[in-house]
Amino acid sequence: MTTEPGARPSARRAADPAPPPPGGILWSVAGDIRALLMLPAALTLQVAHPAVGAGVDEHSVFRTDPWGRGERSLRSVMLWVYGGEAAAAEGRRLRALHRTITGTDAHGHRYHALTPANYAWVHATGFPCYRHALRYLGRRPLTAAQERQLYAEWLQVGRILGIHDRDMPQTVEEFWPYYRKMLAEVVERTSVVEELTDPGQRVPPPDRGPLPVRLVLRALWPVLLPPLAAFRSFVTVGYLPPDARQALGFAWSPAQERGLRRFSRVVRGVVPLLPERLRYLPTARRARARHRAAAR
Repeated sequence: MTTEPGARPSARRAADPAPPPPGGILWSVAGDIRALLMLPAALTLQVAHPAVGAGVDEHSVFRTDPWGRGERSLRSVMLWVYGGEAAAAEGRRLRALHRTITGTDAHGHRYHALTPANYAWVHATGFPCYRHALRYLGRRPLTAAQERQLYAEWLQVGRILGIHDRDMPQTVEEFWPYYRKMLAEVVERTSVVEELTDPGQRVPPPDRGPLPVRLVLRALWPVLLPPLAAFRSFVTVGYLPPDARQALGFAWSPAQERGLRRFSRVVRGVVPLLPERLRYLPTARRARARHRAAAR
């Protein structure tokens, strides 16, 4: 773990917030490959905040380097939960990265990425999106006690990211009025929301992985992209909580809901049968293996 100049490592470790505990809900959920279906909805809800959307629009490379941007974001999320001592260092890195993200949003208002209300909203969106998607993709919906546990773990992740307790609702009961107020008064269908949910979105072919695979994908990309983009749009809007979907003005038909439930039923049945090396993303898999070895 990195330390700040002049700080003793032991003092730095004592001051750092710990990541969520092994065996918790996030430990099980965040690194499961099903989370890849949940994250686009959370990202869309994040950029529905005018300041956040403007920051992403003006400062992100999601258009020019979507695969690299996605890979780096996913690696960061995995560190928050499975990174151990590296989690807090990643939180400090992210805050440093966001210090220079400033500008003017579509309404002419100045913004800064680290303004507490903006930074907290980016983090807060993960809880309702995880909660909602787990109703489709999990074995069963979370109980009230599990929802409280998930929220407590999400607050702990927020501390890793440098979010002060005063800037986030501290209980589930306090969260929902805050969330509904944000939906009613703040979020909107920004231009970045439109881009992320556009079924005709133009994305370059993957530039990661073995060269032969990349060459094949590049050749087939004109054929593969339209159905992949339509599918991404479908699951992004589908796994948005219904109240968020309504606030953003997305239509959602009974036929689409039936299709989402059918797809989710297949995923819910197949993924738990996979071996851990296929079910969990690499960072999560390694952390889970280390934890089991240490417990022996």
